[in-house]
Amino acid sequence: MSDMNLNERIEKALAEIRPFLNNDGGDIELVSVEGDTVTVQLTGTCTECSINQMTLKSGVEMTIKKYAPEVSTVINASGVNPLMGSKVN
Repeated sequence: MSDMNLNERIEKALAEIRPFLNNDGGDIELVSVEGDTVTVQLTGTCTECSINQMTLKSGVEMTIKKYAPEVSTVINASGVNPLMGSKVN
């Protein structure tokens, strides 16, 4: 894995978690990587799911950190504050 750059490792992590999201009618896309923060976009049924923040933290963030331990935070680009679980104005 050391030959892969950060974006490639993150994409590999997303490819690992994507089938689980697809099974529930959802998907995920990499939006950006800025410093140690990764922004993703949950799509499909994941946008309306009541547990999407748990999925983001327990599934997506954990998988990304497995491939890219230098990442400290994963956030959803949909405007949901990952720490508070509420909409950002």
